[in-house]
Amino acid sequence: MTAIKVANLSKHFGQTQALKHVGLEIAAGEMVALIGASGSGKSTLIRHIAGLELGEREGGRIEIFGRLLQEGGRHGAAARELRGEVSVIFQQFNLVGRLSVLTNVLVGLLGRIPRWRGTFGLFARSERSDAQHALSRVGIPQVARQRASTLSGGQQQRAAIARTLVQKARILIADEPIASLDPASARRVMDVLSSINRDEGITVLVSLHQVEFAKAYCPRTIAMRDGEVVYDGPSAALTNEFLSGLYGAASEELILPDGPAEHAERALPAWTEKKTATLQTA
Repeated sequence: MTAIKVANLSKHFGQTQALKHVGLEIAAGEMVALIGASGSGKSTLIRHIAGLELGEREGGRIEIFGRLLQEGGRHGAAARELRGEVSVIFQQFNLVGRLSVLTNVLVGLLGRIPRWRGTFGLFARSERSDAQHALSRVGIPQVARQRASTLSGGQQQRAAIARTLVQKARILIADEPIASLDPASARRVMDVLSSINRDEGITVLVSLHQVEFAKAYCPRTIAMRDGEVVYDGPSAALTNEFLSGLYGAASEELILPDGPAEHAERALPAWTEKKTATLQTA
């Protein structure tokens, strides 16, 4: 089954064209990296897939699990329901620092419970148990009662992932989730994303600048430049020489250490079907 399908999607902000006839498909259960230098259109594309932005009236269609999210600058009839199928985590974590970590995780339920319960913070015992389990799932059960502001950056990002597990979304989109983290914390966050993709079957699309993490964790990479998809294929093809050919001087933003990535020997999931690399002309 196709989890995400984007066809002929374009977007202008004033005179700037952020997306140019973008098309892609991601199968259910895939873990895919999205790379590109600053201004390439990654975040704009993510916001459209999450239902936070609308494309332009002249074409452009997005489907989630075969159902219409938006087309021609308008939401589909099932858009509200489909937005619940897609969770997004950001570089900034978006936790409420003064609230407990457990309460922040419970926020993932707000789209699935009556508004009045969410307003007054009235969560059932079973819901609190689910939130505690989600924190255990991401490796930080001991911080449930702490204020979110007391956590390290890596712990905050894992709490944000736990919030998406409580939401029970079938697609998780991570927009630069490790950009502000130290290497050890970044690995832990990527390990968590890989684990829930493998064990829960959640489709993961993760935007990255660190190409070595794309190579280590994501069998497939989609590369964007100037609002267009310029590569869609195996992450193993991402060498410094290849990136330089795609991006020129801007490839310096895509950090790829010389030699093999630290996790390059990590075995790919058995269910992953490698695709043939295709280089498109921009």
